[in-house]
Amino acid sequence: MAMTYQETFELTKNETFRGRVSTACVHYANFITDEAPTTPAHSTRYRWAQQTLVGPEASVNRVIATVCNDTAVQDAPGNAITDPALQTAVETSVNKLL
Repeated sequence: MAMTYQETFELTKNETFRGRVSTACVHYANFITDEAPTTPAHSTRYRWAQQTLVGPEASVNRVIATVCNDTAVQDAPGNAITDPALQTAVETSVNKLL
């Protein structure tokens, strides 16, 4: 069942959840820095990855709303989403924004 707007807003401010999103962003950034330069939109993705590795909190601020509105996050009770499902939600959110 999807969260209410208030619950979604509160999740965007939840420090534990934000920390998990930060870890997922850094994990994805590391993946991107290792991908082939021929990957579509690689220079944009690589620039995001570098910025994320230097300042992950800025990336969290950019993606948190999109992550919190992802179906997998909405269907999980609050911070209960699994790490693999959260990783997918973060990667999907980053790709929407790049």
